[in-house]
Amino acid sequence: MVYLAVIPAIFLMFYVYKADKVEKEPIGLLVKIFIGGVLTTISAIILETIGENVLSVFVYQDSYLFVFLENFFVVALAEEAGKYLVVKKVAWKHPAFNYTFDAVVYAVFASLGFAALENILYLTDATITTAVMRGVLAVPGHAIDAVFMGSYFGYAKRCEALGDKAGTKKNLRKALWIPVFIHGFYDFCLSVDFELAIVVFFVFEIFITIYAVKKVKKLSASDTAIFPDGRYPGAAAVSQLVGQGVIELDQTSGQVVYHVPPKMNYDPVTGQPLDMAQTQQNYNYDPMTGEKLR
Repeated sequence: MVYLAVIPAIFLMFYVYKADKVEKEPIGLLVKIFIGGVLTTISAIILETIGENVLSVFVYQDSYLFVFLENFFVVALAEEAGKYLVVKKVAWKHPAFNYTFDAVVYAVFASLGFAALENILYLTDATITTAVMRGVLAVPGHAIDAVFMGSYFGYAKRCEALGDKAGTKKNLRKALWIPVFIHGFYDFCLSVDFELAIVVFFVFEIFITIYAVKKVKKLSASDTAIFPDGRYPGAAAVSQLVGQGVIELDQTSGQVVYHVPPKMNYDPVTGQPLDMAQTQQNYNYDPMTGEKLR
């Protein structure tokens, strides 16, 4: 039963690890993040117990309101916040975090560390059928939450490189609250005694699974370099362009978007002045990476 509990997590971690095409993450770092995810299972149990007891003082336990608040603001928040903190504390400033897709790998490893231990605890006295159902639904559910968490962590890290403090904060908030919403909705649909909720759950699960798989492929294909320490020679120049609204980070693709044709008298990669002949040319490279655009 222990094997059945951990095999889905191992498979999904391997899938995301292989999707990291540009540069594989250090095994030691991934092990550390995975163990951190395992430990969040314990903190989640403690926080959920406290949260449910406090909530029951103010809200009738058999009400839909209690189920809603418990699933979204107790269970989902306690679990996703733990994973979020692991990625933030362990990986955010690590030198290996130098590409946007790295964050997806980190978040998935943290989430599946949590899911592995949670599954072992659930399946201690469970049937094979329960093990299969959790392997098909619960464990992938944690991985799906992590894909969204990781994507916004990656956007936040690149916004930091752009010098966009507001964008960094906004995406870090999304890295927590969007997984909380998805997780809470998943649990809420399974917790209410309402037949339509089961139908909604399966429709939602099919949609979010397909969307997450496509998102992993898209994020992997558009993996973008993040400069060491979040800074680089042209950071001040690009930060100015962000402030002026000339360029911004596309939240879907992770690529730089130009709102107007850039007319600059300096190189956005190095910050060095350009002569007038050069300024008449269209830029054919990404100002974040210096790589030529197709």
